[in-house]
Amino acid sequence: MSEGVVFEHSPVQRFEEHREHLRAVAFRMLGSSGDADDAVQETWMRFARTDTAEVENLRGWLTTVVSRVCLNLLRSRRTRREDALESDLPLAAGPNAGGDPESDAVMADSVGLALQVVIGALGPAERVAFVLHDLFGVPFDRIAPVLDRTPEATRQLASRARRRVREGNRAAADRDAAQRKSVVDAFLAAAREGRFEDLLAVLDPGITVVADADAVATGFSGREVIGASAVAKIFNGQARDAVTVLVDGLAGAMWAPGGTPRSVLSFAVVDGRIASIEIMNDPAAIAALDLAPTEA
Repeated sequence: MSEGVVFEHSPVQRFEEHREHLRAVAFRMLGSSGDADDAVQETWMRFARTDTAEVENLRGWLTTVVSRVCLNLLRSRRTRREDALESDLPLAAGPNAGGDPESDAVMADSVGLALQVVIGALGPAERVAFVLHDLFGVPFDRIAPVLDRTPEATRQLASRARRRVREGNRAAADRDAAQRKSVVDAFLAAAREGRFEDLLAVLDPGITVVADADAVATGFSGREVIGASAVAKIFNGQARDAVTVLVDGLAGAMWAPGGTPRSVLSFAVVDGRIASIEIMNDPAAIAALDLAPTEA
């Protein structure tokens, strides 16, 4: 092969380099992996019909195209629902209808289910403005032509959407916080009272406990412990003096003899079970945490 020979990527290769990004944008806007795949496919067809040799920022160009496709789908979806209401017919199926539930669940988990639900409540133009600007960092002057609005009007759309997202997230966070606290309280109660089966019930089967060096030095069973049974054996009959606290705003636990925090446990709660625990006994690490009492 001669040196200095440069082989250009084929159109398919150029498009495939951006497929996952386009699918992420489409999923955020449409809320369904099936609909997202359809939008990406439509974007590919438009790309294949267009001479993009002179396009300097292909990612930006493709993002604009997929956004327009999504906007059309959202408007069409809303029109179908309004027509159904006017005709006294059942509401059109939601955004996940006809999609792959397992794939939808994986995608929703990757972007945050609560956020996706809130985004789904936004109007089409609000959704496009918010997703492109707040989640993907697209400037308003590039979003404006997609929506056929001025940059200032687009900014206002995104601002309104942002307020609605915050309100929705606060409501979801309140529900999540209550569930997390109940799970942590159940864990501590079962640990204190030596109820092994109840401990197992509140632990995810694949739970991982990670302890810092100070925790290991003071008696914890290694830097990492995996599995509900192993974790339940360690905590069974323990944590008698631990109390529930907020650790950086989320429900956790603390052991503080004499009022000085000596050990802090941070929990990850998934589907009502504890998926992981981080144990921090290092004074510097504890000092960096925001610890606050929980509401009764």
